[in-house]
Amino acid sequence: MKLTKIFSVAELIEIVNRLPNNYIFRGQANSNWSLQSSLERVVGEGWNSQSAEQFEEFSLERFQSKFHLYDAENCQPNSKLAWLAAMQHYGVPTRLVDFTESPYVALYFALETFNTSADTNFSLYMFDYRAILDKSISYIKNMDREFCESRQSVRRQQDEIFETIVDRFSYDIAWVTEPKILNARIDRQSGSFLLSGNRGKKIEEILSSDLYNDVDMQKLIIPGELAEGVYALLRKMNVTSKSLYGDLDGLARSIRMEMQVYAVRKVSTASPRGFLPNQDSI
Repeated sequence: MKLTKIFSVAELIEIVNRLPNNYIFRGQANSNWSLQSSLERVVGEGWNSQSAEQFEEFSLERFQSKFHLYDAENCQPNSKLAWLAAMQHYGVPTRLVDFTESPYVALYFALETFNTSADTNFSLYMFDYRAILDKSISYIKNMDREFCESRQSVRRQQDEIFETIVDRFSYDIAWVTEPKILNARIDRQSGSFLLSGNRGKKIEEILSSDLYNDVDMQKLIIPGELAEGVYALLRKMNVTSKSLYGDLDGLARSIRMEMQVYAVRKVSTASPRGFLPNQDSI
């Protein structure tokens, strides 16, 4: 994976804007963090195929059995991929890794939990998802001569392909997908998921295999001092918690993030509002 240190907001904008539309993005609040699924973080050092399967099946069974008690939207998932997406949405650890088709949405999520008072950097992952899928589909075809799907046909039947092929046979592949039925939040965030087809292997292990050697995968290291400039850019683009979540949770996140960003400014006036943005700009 190519690592690039960013030195200005202008450079960051130039890099992400020159990429074609076949990329997905993920922002992380600390550039030292590796790329991990929430299930990988929970299982930790005990990670292996058996433990990963046990944890996933346990949480899936518990979530499915109790879902009807809390489902206010009356929209029950109808496939394993949809169930995993719903679990991910509500914070249950899964092997899905959240990505988005928008670099700006990804940057917002990096900043949302970024510690502006710490001496750290944040990061942006940028992956050519078409190349990843083409390599993965080619791998499946080499393993299964009856598999004749293309990237285009897979997109029309993502739930079925995930359940009957990717998940069933635990291939050593990376898979980029989204359930056919999206919840509103995933749709607002242009969300998709990256996962390891083999539950016994972590996503970084899969991506670093020879199969994906010539796939463009980049990680931008963004200095913490650029956080305020990036945040100002995103506000101008209306990429905020209010627009991405569309509910009171989003409003609360938006207010909290504004406080985090502006509270680290040096007070330039004796006014108690000196560190806050103009109220009209909120």
